[in-house]
Amino acid sequence: MGIGKPVAAGLTDAQGLVCVKDFEFDPIRLIKDCGLAVYEFDHLVSGQPLLSERHERHPSPIIDLRDGYERYTEWLREHSGKTYKSTLAKSRKLQREAGTFRHDYATTDLEPLRTLLGWKTDQYRRTGRTDRFAHQWIVELVERLLTTRSESFAGVLDMVYADDQPVAGHFGLRTRRTLAGWFPAYDTRFAKYSPGLIQHLAMTERAAESGIQVIDMGRGQKEYKDKLKNDEFEVAEGRVARLGPAAGVHWMMRVPVRKTRATVLAHPLLLKTADKALKTLGRLRTVVQG
Repeated sequence: MGIGKPVAAGLTDAQGLVCVKDFEFDPIRLIKDCGLAVYEFDHLVSGQPLLSERHERHPSPIIDLRDGYERYTEWLREHSGKTYKSTLAKSRKLQREAGTFRHDYATTDLEPLRTLLGWKTDQYRRTGRTDRFAHQWIVELVERLLTTRSESFAGVLDMVYADDQPVAGHFGLRTRRTLAGWFPAYDTRFAKYSPGLIQHLAMTERAAESGIQVIDMGRGQKEYKDKLKNDEFEVAEGRVARLGPAAGVHWMMRVPVRKTRATVLAHPLLLKTADKALKTLGRLRTVVQG
């Protein structure tokens, strides 16, 4: 019906046109020439020429490392001191109780990646979310990206271990200067140690050493993002549409749902209630499937 979406919609945290600087055009004419009635997006990078005042803006938290890792940790001590100190303390406790700490940054081994994806699938099911890795093409994409290596682009798998047991990990993508957060997860048996925060701090230090200046954690409210971020980018959600029946049908199917979701996400009580309902659904689904 002429509905256009970003490449790999649902997986992409930064969307936009690839064009020369200061490129000017008519968005409606563009989608018409592409044979589209509607182009919709949910992570369009701020500053894109497709944007207008009516599109919704959302923060995308980042870890800014342009002044180095030491300056970042100084910022954490000042603005998120309790989190920083407790994470270091839990890391020491993990080592005392579970064994020697080991950190593998940018490993290319397939086995730990599959462990990480297994944790992520469990997390999706436990929280009532859709399991992305139920789609084989997504699994194959991530595995292919793991082996992709160039100066300007690569998949980055980061894992932390205690006594050679995998505890937590993250798979993302990097350019020369940016590491894009994608799939963080951990073994729930170690949950009391806040393994996700331990892993992210370890990853941040190694990323800075490798030349990464920004870790983009992506749009979405998560407690760990609030604790670790020291700045944020902006992305937009909405659509560009031509007048016509296809655009009208799309509006009825998508826009009210999107606005309802935005209302829930912006209201702490509604968000907490929705999250609780999803987790209950996840538990029921696990019981049924089990």
